[in-house]
Amino acid sequence: MQLLDEEILNASALVVDANPTSRSILAGMLRDFGISRVVQTSRAMEARKALEFRHFDIVLCEYHFPGEPMTGQDLLDDLRLAHLLPLSTVVVMISSEAGYAHVAEAAEAALDAYLIKPHTEQALRERLVQARQRKRSLRDIIVQVEDGRFLPAAELCQARFETHGPNWVHAARIGAELWLRLGKPHAAQKMFEAILKVRALPWARLGVARTQYEAGGALQARRTLESLLGEQPGYADAYDVMGRVLLDQGEPDQAMAALRRACDLTPGSVARLVKLGLLAFYYGSAKEATEALQKASRLGLQSKVFDLQGLVLLGTLQFDAADARGLARSRESMSQAREGAPHSARLRRFEAVLEVFGQLLQRRVADAVASVRRLLDEVTAPDFEFEAACNLLMVLSRLDLQEVRLEDLPHHVDILGRRFAVSRTTAELLGRAVHKRPELQPLLQAAYTAISGAAEEAVSHTLEGSPRQAVQVLLAHAQRTLNAKLIDLAGHTIERHRHEIEEVEPLAAEVQALHDRYRSYGTQVHLTRAEDPRTMASAARSR
Repeated sequence: MQLLDEEILNASALVVDANPTSRSILAGMLRDFGISRVVQTSRAMEARKALEFRHFDIVLCEYHFPGEPMTGQDLLDDLRLAHLLPLSTVVVMISSEAGYAHVAEAAEAALDAYLIKPHTEQALRERLVQARQRKRSLRDIIVQVEDGRFLPAAELCQARFETHGPNWVHAARIGAELWLRLGKPHAAQKMFEAILKVRALPWARLGVARTQYEAGGALQARRTLESLLGEQPGYADAYDVMGRVLLDQGEPDQAMAALRRACDLTPGSVARLVKLGLLAFYYGSAKEATEALQKASRLGLQSKVFDLQGLVLLGTLQFDAADARGLARSRESMSQAREGAPHSARLRRFEAVLEVFGQLLQRRVADAVASVRRLLDEVTAPDFEFEAACNLLMVLSRLDLQEVRLEDLPHHVDILGRRFAVSRTTAELLGRAVHKRPELQPLLQAAYTAISGAAEEAVSHTLEGSPRQAVQVLLAHAQRTLNAKLIDLAGHTIERHRHEIEEVEPLAAEVQALHDRYRSYGTQVHLTRAEDPRTMASAARSR
């Protein structure tokens, strides 16, 4: 036995391969390297379950699984998108496919290495030695990330990047992702662009597009993505980002096409199927949304990579189709998820939405109205977010169809619109949520117009040399509406004109207090998200 390194005796490994002979050979190689704890699985779905609940230092994963809907790439993509693949884990993709497309695809998934069959024990050893050496070199950064200390981790990456220290390219990649997460796209862009100067890596070009988009340059991002996809038409991650950009530019049909392409490339990806189902729910057809969400639930409903918002939308579609049996299954699945996170406000609201639909199908009108009233009581809560607003509007728009009338319905729609219409895209999605009641859409559009008018009034005060008055206007509107766009604009005005504003500190404190309580709950359009409480423990370890 020749040990891989000094720490290998304490390591654990997972081998994922459908071929029993190949799997046994790989496990034997790992034991020869000094790894005594080796878990084997023949199916990608079994591997996903293992990786969701256990930590492995090394993962060897085959690309192809005959007869399974998932590939190794689908598996690793879902885990990565859900932040369930720790940075400390060494991941090696193994494939008998020697074609460039598969090799490039594997390299793009933040893997540590890939091997083409047939390979030698020495080749595997070399890949693992190199990868583990790199992980040790980055250990100070990885520890901070996996403990959830993202700012200190980003600063360590920045220092490694600026000094071109050991493995600075890998540190820069981690750092750029962290700066994006921390809302600093310009810092991330510098890192991605520096990497591109050293090596023309597709993931770095995608990173540049993401930073351009996050910095407000949707048109620039689109051009970068179009160039990248022209050269790498099989790059699923790029279609994910393109979908967001196209939706932001008001081209939902093209956004749908981009997400369909991503799903075609990774047909077993649960996260992408939920994303497609969500967009189809709002912009496509009920049939396509139902098919995508049903497939996602078959592949991974009990998995941490399945965003339970997909179950809410599936239940809504089942209600619309009067599918009482299907809705009952969705309600039962949500109840089971809630048992694992009884204190989650997000899942409690999900369950409440499905409960209303069940009550309406059962003609329990009084119960349904009471449930809706309880949801309406929460619309100004700090943790009531855009997603919850869309779900509530979906419910409200269906009440009248069941001959259930709320006299104050326009008032509640106005409140939701004024709080959550922070952009053209969010305003449109809110409107799409009430498509069953098109007469409610003008109320939401009027709310967005009012918010935009308040912002324009504040900007005019700033241009006239009265930034203090601009902040006061924004604060007054923000305190009434809780709108994140107005909170952000007030903060930006203070930041840019601090020295021109008398008694600025009390104003800044008021804006910051609003920001801390409400801003993060009103700005994001989540095409998909795995941040429900089922994933928090694992995500905290893997981030």
